[in-house]
Amino acid sequence: MAQRNARRLQTTQYKSHLDKRLKLDMEVKIEDGWKKALSPEFSKPYFSMLTDFVKKEYLNNGPIYPPASQIFNAFDLCPFDKTKVVIIGQDPYHGEGQANGLCFSVHPDIAIPPSLRNIYKEIEGDLGTKPPTTGDLSHWAEQGVLMLNATLTVRAHQAGSHQNRGWEDFTDAAIAALAQEKDNLVFILWGAYAQRKGEFIKRSKKHLVLTSPHPSPLAAHRGFFGNHHFSKTNEYLIKHGKTPIEW
Repeated sequence: MAQRNARRLQTTQYKSHLDKRLKLDMEVKIEDGWKKALSPEFSKPYFSMLTDFVKKEYLNNGPIYPPASQIFNAFDLCPFDKTKVVIIGQDPYHGEGQANGLCFSVHPDIAIPPSLRNIYKEIEGDLGTKPPTTGDLSHWAEQGVLMLNATLTVRAHQAGSHQNRGWEDFTDAAIAALAQEKDNLVFILWGAYAQRKGEFIKRSKKHLVLTSPHPSPLAAHRGFFGNHHFSKTNEYLIKHGKTPIEW
């Protein structure tokens, strides 16, 4: 009985968060600048099917990560008008309690994942500064780093389970809006997947695009270590009159 009541309470909480985030009238609760930039997407058929799918997943196939209240965390913590840097990931972490809506980031009380440990090693080697002591990268987002996964939700312990449902179209639109409407952004693309997703971004004088292998333990030694992306990012931002990131 206690377990059944707990599940019922969890379902009610999920539904409450989803109703706030993905309203039935398609009025999505997201940071105002992003809402304006992405407004054409909300009325497209794919987005209607996506929101219907996501709601059913949270209600019927949970647990789903991140928590429903953090689906759009990347956008909420990094407003459209304040975005200076974009880091593209693939899928949210699918382990219990890990995903917090930012790519590569986890909640403060969660062990730092291997890829993020390698990111921290590169920061230390590149900048000579000690990396953070937790895996929560919210402080990057709050400085203007959009930490965007291609897919914003996932089933527990099922990597890629929410791919090809519409999230990729939505996040493509977010990247395109930045690339087209803003100047002098830094796009950081680690690994083949991120590089394919960002291949349409104009290089030349409009933006800086940095690419390297992925920071995962399987690829980091093939060119991620020593890429100096953190110092290159800050040099570019300073050159264009922007405040550098405190990595």
